[in-house]
Amino acid sequence: MTRTADDLVDLARRRIGRVRPEALAGIIARGGLVVDIRPMAQRAEEGELDGAVVVERNVLEWRLDPSGAHRIPQVRDHRQTVVVACSEGYASSLAAASLLDLGFSGAADLEGGFRAWRAWNEQRLVRR
Repeated sequence: MTRTADDLVDLARRRIGRVRPEALAGIIARGGLVVDIRPMAQRAEEGELDGAVVVERNVLEWRLDPSGAHRIPQVRDHRQTVVVACSEGYASSLAAASLLDLGFSGAADLEGGFRAWRAWNEQRLVRR
């Protein structure tokens, strides 16, 4: 049986946690890690995700492997909550599933991606 990219995203989402934009600040406050996997050009066009560490997708597993020589200092262990964000929440689902396979029990992605976070943040600022 051949699968489509959409099938892979659906399978990934059955395995991972999904985090709504309004929950990110609380996750960071509790020691969780938010990882922005968007390429530099996309971040330049769309903007930065507050509180996120930038790790482009092609090196994600190496930078987050707690026992790896190339890990980033923000990674503590496999129990740490890690929320992956991309532009719209598709690539991040696949990336979070990969982190689950790497042993992160709290691997999740940002529902709707950066664009959903930005829309939520803009709406929140308007209400003030």
